Amino acid sequence: MGKTKLLFITHEMSPFLELTKISEITRQLPQAMQDKGLEIRILMPRFGNINERRNRLHEVIRLSGMNIVIAENDNPLIIKVASIPAARMQVYFLDNEDYFQRKHVFNDAKGKFYEDNDERTIFFCKGALETVKKLGWSPDVVHCHGWMTSLVPAYLRTIYKDDPTFKDAKIIYSVYEDSFSESLGKDFAAKAVMKGMQHDDVTSYTDATVTAINKAAIEYSDAVVYGAENLNEDVLNFVKKSEKPILDYNSSLDYENYYNFYQEIASDDLVSATV
Repeated sequence: MGKTKLLFITHEMSPFLELTKISEITRQLPQAMQDKGLEIRILMPRFGNINERRNRLHEVIRLSGMNIVIAENDNPLIIKVASIPAARMQVYFLDNEDYFQRKHVFNDAKGKFYEDNDERTIFFCKGALETVKKLGWSPDVVHCHGWMTSLVPAYLRTIYKDDPTFKDAKIIYSVYEDSFSESLGKDFAAKAVMKGMQHDDVTSYTDATVTAINKAAIEYSDAVVYGAENLNEDVLNFVKKSEKPILDYNSSLDYENYYNFYQEIASDDLVSATV
């Protein structure tokens, strides 16, 4: 048996973008797993406040040039890459001038939640999976971190369920503390429907609050990680009722428990790791 292949999808990662605790976990966890012999890939958006020169981002021509269709509009996808030399890790960045080239991440200079955060989320989730396909790399485990990755599990279980790249992949969704109080909008679920999907496939996303989209992502996932100590009670109750395997929160960041969890899931031996 070859190396377990582990795909990380996240909206933030240190040192490129540090908004919450997620950035620390998504920096340290992939390296820890790589050190244990797992093969990893990492994808995140190229938000406009990520300094290309300082972080030495450069375009990957062979991966760029795709279009992601949202609400009948073609949106060009540009792929860039940067390395973390000390960790021997590469990070792939998804870029689009309209969605990501702005000075702020999810809220404008006055603190207003961007009206197109719904389309930015759809673009990122669909674009990430199309990028992995183009890489020609089939992950054993797809680990999604945070609400901006919430559509990935739904896409994997619908339009990509028979795709050779993903058909055997297990899905883990990490839940973190609520990071916005707004909604992604009444049209989020409708816009999220891609060719090959039914509207019923995204019914759980209709409410478009952070609680609703977290629950929807969990519904489509094989296992759940508690990424923070204080999580939404509604989400916690939903996870418990789902009876899905859980990796409990560990403040010491001992990544040995993640390694064991990944191996159990990749080998179909799903066991809850709550304490």
